[in-house]
Amino acid sequence: MIVINHINTLRQLLNRHREMGHKIGFVPTMGNLHNGHLSLVEVAKQHSDIVVVSIFVNPTQFGPNEDFDAYPRTLERDCEMLEQQGSDIVFAPEVSEVYPKWPNLTSVRVEELGKNHCGSSRAGHFDGVATVVSKLFNMVRPDLAVFGQKDFQQLAIIRRMVLDLNFDIDIIGAPIIRENNGLAMSSRNGYLSEQEKEQASYIQQTLQWAKHQIEQGTTDYRQLEQQASDRLNDNGFKTDYFNIARQDDLEPAQANDAKLVILVAAFMGKVRLIDNLEINK
Repeated sequence: MIVINHINTLRQLLNRHREMGHKIGFVPTMGNLHNGHLSLVEVAKQHSDIVVVSIFVNPTQFGPNEDFDAYPRTLERDCEMLEQQGSDIVFAPEVSEVYPKWPNLTSVRVEELGKNHCGSSRAGHFDGVATVVSKLFNMVRPDLAVFGQKDFQQLAIIRRMVLDLNFDIDIIGAPIIRENNGLAMSSRNGYLSEQEKEQASYIQQTLQWAKHQIEQGTTDYRQLEQQASDRLNDNGFKTDYFNIARQDDLEPAQANDAKLVILVAAFMGKVRLIDNLEINK
C-alpha cells in the first residue's frame, strides 16, 4: 500500500494504472476509521482493480459550533487498518493541497436535497461535503466511488451531484454496519461510554417501532414522527429530528407514498448520532 500526500503524485500513479486498463475504485473518508469504513473498502475491492482511500478532515463541512480542530486524526492507525483490508493507495493531503487558496470561493450546492433533515440543523454542512467530494473526484477520477448508506441524505446528495455535473462515476451505496446491539457504527461512537452505547441502541429500536406502525397501516406520519421523538426524549436522548420522507427527493412523506425512508438524528449527551431505515410499501 502506498501513502500519497500530493495531487500530482496521485494523478501520475493513477494515470499509469489507467494505461494498464485498471478500474479505479474510491472511498472518501475523514479518517478515524472503524469497521463501517472498512466495509466500504471491501465493496470497492469487489468492483475495481485499484482501491484509493482518501483521509482528509474537510474544514468546509464543519459548522461554526463544530470544532474542526478537535476532530480525531489517527492517520497511522488508519493506514494500518487499510493495509490489512487490502487498500492499494491512501491519499492523505494537507488542507493547503485541497484548498490551495483560502478561503475557497467556489462551492457546490445541491439545493433541495440538502435543505431539510441534517441540512436544517447543520447550515452549510452539505455544501462543504458536495464541494470537497467534487474536488476529490477531480483529483482521483475514479470509475466508481463507495459511500455508506448510514448517511442516507449525503448519499442522495452525492448521487444527484454526479448526475447534475455529468461526472462519469458510478456511485455505490454500501449497507449500514452495526454494533451487536443494533447501533450504527460511527466514529462518534468512540465518544460514548459503554452504558451510553447500550442506551444508544434505542435509536434502532425506535426506527423498528415506527416501521411496524407504518406496516400496520399508520399513515399520519407527522403524528408518528412526534410520537417517535417523544419516545427517544423519554429514553435519554435529545432528538434533533425524526422525519419520515420520500426516498427519491427527501420531502416529507404523504399517505399515498410507497417508497419511504425514516431519518433520525439525536443527541446522547454531546454526541450526535444519525441512523435511517428504508420502507417499501
